[in-house]
Amino acid sequence: MHKITIAIDGYSSTGKSTVAKQLADSLGYVYVDSGAMYRAVTLYAMQNGIISKKHFDTEKLKESLSSIHLKFKKEAGWNKAHIFLNGTDVENEIRNLEVSEFVSPIATVPEVRTKLVAQQQQMGQEKGVVMDGRDIGTVVFPNAELKIFMNASAPERAQRRYKELLERGDVVTFDEILKNIKERDHIDTTREDSPLRKAADAIEIDNSEMNLEDQFHVVLQLAKDRIAGRV
Repeated sequence: MHKITIAIDGYSSTGKSTVAKQLADSLGYVYVDSGAMYRAVTLYAMQNGIISKKHFDTEKLKESLSSIHLKFKKEAGWNKAHIFLNGTDVENEIRNLEVSEFVSPIATVPEVRTKLVAQQQQMGQEKGVVMDGRDIGTVVFPNAELKIFMNASAPERAQRRYKELLERGDVVTFDEILKNIKERDHIDTTREDSPLRKAADAIEIDNSEMNLEDQFHVVLQLAKDRIAGRV
């Protein structure tokens, strides 16, 4: 059975990573969480005084890019690969709300996107890959055989993210989560370099009223049909 490239794009907290991982596991494909890469760069910027609520030194970030080394690793017992920043596992650190607040501004820097897109394209050279993000179907893999665009209402996405963070033990409020999601949507869709948009040949899925199981089966069938050449 020949392998294809699957690109899953969409707004924040639409479950892109969850369904992408499920799909990769089911097909025996490699899963790449491109968002984790941008979050890791954001964490580096936070740790090194490059970005905060009061300032953002884009020039220092550009100068630091050669010092940022990212790698995905998966060990026995892990349900997915973790991202390592300069040799340190930062999978949990990059998922907090503070990183979420800064990741969209970091992702607007063209030099950051150029560096990460090149790495992502290299990861997908052999096909058999499922990658999710904001510009996978439009920039990273414009020739992907299957492109999916995930969407859901902002309040629904905020509720999902709120529940996730509470279960992690984070102290957050629903209102600040909703505010963060709306701000990220605005930045992601209006940035000059690779804005979030649905590729012309992407299949849009609004999962506002879908559960994870239903969503997975819809996406899996789309993948099977495309692999079999039925669509």
